[in-house]
Amino acid sequence: MIKTDILIIGAGPTGLFTVFEAGLLKLKCHLIDALPQPGGQCSEIYPKKPIYDIPAFPEVLAGDLVDNLMKQIEPFQPGFTLGERAQTIEKLEDETFVVTTNKGTKHHAPVVAIAGGLGSFEPRKPPITGIADYEDKGVEYIIRDPELYRDKDVVIAGGGDSALDWSIFLTDVAKSVTLIHRRSEFRGALDSVEKVQELKDAGKITLITPADVVDVYGEDKVEGVSVKVGADVSNLTCDHFIPLFGLAPKLGPIADWGLEIEKNAIVVNNSLDYQTNIPGIYAIGDVNTYPGKLKLILCGFHEATLMCQSAYQRIFPDKRYVMKYTTVGGVEGFDGTKKEAPKAVVKAIE
Repeated sequence: MIKTDILIIGAGPTGLFTVFEAGLLKLKCHLIDALPQPGGQCSEIYPKKPIYDIPAFPEVLAGDLVDNLMKQIEPFQPGFTLGERAQTIEKLEDETFVVTTNKGTKHHAPVVAIAGGLGSFEPRKPPITGIADYEDKGVEYIIRDPELYRDKDVVIAGGGDSALDWSIFLTDVAKSVTLIHRRSEFRGALDSVEKVQELKDAGKITLITPADVVDVYGEDKVEGVSVKVGADVSNLTCDHFIPLFGLAPKLGPIADWGLEIEKNAIVVNNSLDYQTNIPGIYAIGDVNTYPGKLKLILCGFHEATLMCQSAYQRIFPDKRYVMKYTTVGGVEGFDGTKKEAPKAVVKAIE
């Protein structure tokens, strides 16, 4: 039985930052994640994708953001159960919880924080006969390492942010980039649409709309795709075909925990502390929903901060916590180390 103060379900950016905020309160954390490494989607799906809305970072690669978060929480020595899925939860008579994974590992904590992002993901695949035969042979549904496409001819299908962003990014990597979308209008950010148009005008992207990829061909690997424009079908040679039609999120076993669910997200009380309908269980980050919810990493960081304050009061109902700026006392880890910081004004809250 692994015992901790806060058990975090999900080791993505929000879950990792929770460790830092909890550590400032001298609360120990343990994280469970079905993936074999921390970082969530940022590590598994788009580690080389730049992120632009993290404060103080005009641009940071998703993988680098995870590395920085891991470095930030290192003083607090969190525990990890990786490669296992949180399967069941049991509430004990003393109002604490036991969470068991699909491999039978048991975890005991007075507070559970669900930070599972959008849940588990399955790529939405195009209805092309035989496409499975080319998976990992030139057909990829997720771009993990852009260097795979260095000096290659790449065809991307899709009309959302991922299709637009990767088309833009790969123009500096691939030999050629062709973007195909079944509509003339795109669903992505306006500035990305404008950038794709600029690259098209500059001859760096081939844009084919409205059109559909209806077939993939090749001997042992992808050698090309068949593209339908109107009633005409023509072949387009390529080394890689990347259909980016999004990922279908699923809550998985968490959906059976008795939590209030709305549109595949967990309903929380955002006016106070992001607690669910079950006292002691919180949901933070993209996994939750409330009026005005924005699915942004920085919003998850904010939610984690307030959640930890509430968790402290739940664990220590008779204690009064005096909050200090980290610029006052530095950051002290559970291993006894401490990073000193300059003197500053102390702000305390009752």
